[in-house]
Amino acid sequence: MKTTEDAEDAEFMKLLMVVHHRFDLWNAPVWFAERLRTEFPALEIIHRDRYEGIDEHLADAEILFAFQLRPEQFNSARKLRWIHAPTAAVHQLLFPELVASALVLTNAREVHGPVVAEHVIALIFALAKKIPQAARLHQKRIWGQDAIWNDGPRPRELAGATLGLIGLGSIGRTAARMAASLGMRVIAVREHPEKGKPEGVSEVFAPVQLNDVLSQSDYVVMAVPLTEATRGLMNAERLSAMRPDAYLINVGRGPQVDEVALADALRSRRIAGAALDVFVQEPLPPQSPLWEIENLMITPHTAGLTEKLWQRHYALFSENLRRYLAREPLLAIIDKQKGY
Repeated sequence: MKTTEDAEDAEFMKLLMVVHHRFDLWNAPVWFAERLRTEFPALEIIHRDRYEGIDEHLADAEILFAFQLRPEQFNSARKLRWIHAPTAAVHQLLFPELVASALVLTNAREVHGPVVAEHVIALIFALAKKIPQAARLHQKRIWGQDAIWNDGPRPRELAGATLGLIGLGSIGRTAARMAASLGMRVIAVREHPEKGKPEGVSEVFAPVQLNDVLSQSDYVVMAVPLTEATRGLMNAERLSAMRPDAYLINVGRGPQVDEVALADALRSRRIAGAALDVFVQEPLPPQSPLWEIENLMITPHTAGLTEKLWQRHYALFSENLRRYLAREPLLAIIDKQKGY
């Protein structure tokens, strides 16, 4: 419950929401700001669906809800104390001036994580049961039972297979629990193995032991933030450490995979296949050679799509807004030095 003191503080406080994206789902619905105004009546809330003309509001905004902010805009936002990104990724905001500041940065990892983890499990099932091949044969009206059994890796059971997770954030932890419930053995790489094994994970490795995880895994899932350490992580050398009957799944960020090296590994069957939800360039250009690779499954950055998206955003952001006004610790704070 907000106190009188909180309300007095909020009376002179401005929240600026600027969310604009070519994909409609990523744009905040009108009800979002309206509901905030009802729940936090003492707070001035400005909602814009374009970045043009926001400078006058940035000048005295204390809270910003946005995907991105340019350094020159940040430098002119003298009252800004907190930025909330409605994304899991925040690398686009981590320019030197912001990183060096006292500003608090939060993200929406807990909004997207469980939904993306479901997509991970769906991709594992699709690869294990050769659903993409069945769909292609369906389109050609071919009863492809013999082809599905004999062409390439055969359909598999998930129980007893090994899932190698690169990253144990919200996506990784949820995927681990789901996979373990299916009877999979789950191993994982995390930056600080001393933090222990989350539920469902049987063994944790340090980043320097990544090749050990790759060599043991039937399915390798990338679910880590984009940092300098993870950019280009899955290169030709790493791909060669994978088993020839293994699959790579990326739901992290496109630049974490060397797409040229992956295309080569897929065409030469050095790995069994891959499923990508994220790419270096999005949308993936029609001329990209990735479209033509038979043992590559492409989903167009849809892992986080859900009709409940903005309800989930509201639950997190309104709770953090309540905490901010009450001077309580916020949820989902980013370590700006680490980038996640």
